[in-house]
Amino acid sequence: MRGSHVPATGTITVTDWPDPQAREPGQVVVRMLHAAVCGSDLHVVFHGLLHEEGPARPGYPGHEGVGVVVESRSEHVPVGALVLTVPKGEMGGCFAELQLLDDRHVVELPAGTDPEDSAQLRRLLMAQQYGTCLYAMRQFWPHETPARRAGTCVVMGAGSAGLFFVQEAWRLGFEHVVVSDLEQPRLEIAAALGARTVRVPEQDLAAVVAEVSGGRGADLVIEAVGHDVLRDQAVELAADRGVVGLFGLPERHGPTEIPLWTAFRKSLRIQCSVAAQAEPGLTSFREALRRISEGEIDVEYCLGPEYPLERIAEALQVAEEHGHGHVKLTVTL
Repeated sequence: MRGSHVPATGTITVTDWPDPQAREPGQVVVRMLHAAVCGSDLHVVFHGLLHEEGPARPGYPGHEGVGVVVESRSEHVPVGALVLTVPKGEMGGCFAELQLLDDRHVVELPAGTDPEDSAQLRRLLMAQQYGTCLYAMRQFWPHETPARRAGTCVVMGAGSAGLFFVQEAWRLGFEHVVVSDLEQPRLEIAAALGARTVRVPEQDLAAVVAEVSGGRGADLVIEAVGHDVLRDQAVELAADRGVVGLFGLPERHGPTEIPLWTAFRKSLRIQCSVAAQAEPGLTSFREALRRISEGEIDVEYCLGPEYPLERIAEALQVAEEHGHGHVKLTVTL
């Protein structure tokens, strides 16, 4: 089969790999149809977060995919099933023609999904990232905690994840949702979703947050990019007893400084979110598929350009350059 290969930081190619086989109980082989580029893929390929096993893994680091099961040793997932693949993020193999997983990391697509309908499959593919956002929001702002009266949510980054957080903030009842980003096209999508937008660094995010919150600060600040400087700003923007949700990957392995004195004096809760793929029953991914299939969530802005697998290096470079105006890029296999 053909699949991506990341031999070292800064390089991604496509090469031949042995076809995987389901040898152990519970394993399945999925013929991949579509995969999406995630911001964390860029951290892995370009920014020094390459896993030590990554160079030996076909399809790495792709972890957002849909496909059809072509071999199964699972009692739950039959051959022919259309599935969302949710491998562990650091061990993804979605950028390959075939992917070996266990049945704990696949979710069947809704009944009636047409395997020939590319647009439908690409919409449902967005359930991988949307599911991680649902999982994260339940960590950041548990359902039993109502949004405060006149509450403010700030989302730093208007990529696909940030825009999903915008929609979730409205669903939870926040009165004000503020979104910051470098790219005007993405901010226009956020504005269409009802958010107050701030193009940084030209505009002052802190001033806008102070304006909409009456000087209190934000009850919830979500850092959805993965930059140290934004995490520092998130602490400064948060209201007393607010929540800072860290969704973007850290920039490096090892220690990272945060403005602890400010966080301590504000009595903040700093909540990280990772490993939605380990959630029992993959509840968040199942809910994401349901909401997308029933039209409860807008994903149309994610249906950006498609690239064949052989152009995966180009796709990742475009994504590294902020998508050239697009929110999400898809690799079609």
